[in-house]
Amino acid sequence: MKTVVELKNVTKKIGKRTIIDDLSINIVEGEVFGLLGPNGAGKTTTIRMVVGLIGITSGEISICGKNVKSEFEQAISKVGAIVENPELYKFLTGYQNLMQVARLTKGITKEKINEVIELVGLKDRIHDKVKTYSLGMRQRLGIAQSLLHDPKVLILDEPTNGLDPAGIREVRDYLRSLAKEKGLAVIVSSHLLSEMEMMCDRIAIIQQGKLIDVQGVRTSETSDKRMYSVQVNDVEKAQQILIKNGFAVQQKNTNLELELQHEQVPKIIKLLVDKNLLIYEVKMIQKSLEDRFLEITSAGEVKKHA
Repeated sequence: MKTVVELKNVTKKIGKRTIIDDLSINIVEGEVFGLLGPNGAGKTTTIRMVVGLIGITSGEISICGKNVKSEFEQAISKVGAIVENPELYKFLTGYQNLMQVARLTKGITKEKINEVIELVGLKDRIHDKVKTYSLGMRQRLGIAQSLLHDPKVLILDEPTNGLDPAGIREVRDYLRSLAKEKGLAVIVSSHLLSEMEMMCDRIAIIQQGKLIDVQGVRTSETSDKRMYSVQVNDVEKAQQILIKNGFAVQQKNTNLELELQHEQVPKIIKLLVDKNLLIYEVKMIQKSLEDRFLEITSAGEVKKHA
C-alpha cells in the first residue's frame, strides 16, 4: 500500500518543554489511522503540525511525497481537515455553506458539490438551514467541506465529541466507508478507546508526546498466532499431551491457555480427542483495546520512572 503521510523523527518544543518527542509514523491509503492517548498527550499538536498550523522544531512531515515545511502549498492541497469543530454559517443552508468553501478553491463544479452531498448522505436536508441540523449532520457537512477539493488525506480531531450514540455510529460508519470506497487515508484522534477500536484499522498510542506503540486493530486472524483457551475434562492430562507434542501450555484455573496459529486449532482438538479427552470449549482470547492500552501505557510509566 502507498504511504500518503509520513512523520520522521518529529519533535515540537515550546520553550524548554518538549510537547512531541521524536515521533515517527507512516499512514497508508485506504486506512483509518487513529491517534490515541490521554488528554494532553500531544494528539492535537501532532495534527496541527501535519496541517501546518504550527511549526516543527525538528524532523520532517511529508504528505504524498511533498514536504510540509518546504513545499507547503503542494502538500496541504492533498489534505482535508477539521481541527476540533467544523466552522459553519448556521444562518445559511448546508448547500450555501458548501458554496462558500467552493468559492475559495478553483475548479470546484456544482457537479462536484452534488457528488459530495450524496457521498455524506445529506441530500434530503442540504437546503435546510444549518441551525436545524443535529451535531452528527453538522459533522458530516464539515466533512463534506473537507472533501470538495478531492484530498488524499482526511484529518479529523475528536470527530465524535459531543455526539449522541446514534451520531457517533453514523460518523464512524461513514469514515470507514469513505476510506474503503474512496481510498482515502483517514486520520482521527481521540481518547475514547471503544470508539477507536470500532473505527480504526491501526492505532498509534501516544503518551506525553512519545509514540509508545502502534497497534493493528483489524488484523487477520489467520495471519498471526493468537492466544486460545481450552476447557477439557482432565486439565493435567491434556497439558501433558500438549507439552509432549511441542506446545507451550499454561494452566489458568480450570482451563488451558496456549498460543496457536488458526490452522493449528483443529489439530490440537483431534490430538486431545484421540486421547479420549472431552473438550467442552475452545475459544480465542482477544484482549480489548482498553486492556492493551492500559498494559502499554503502564509499561511506559514504569520505564519512565525506572
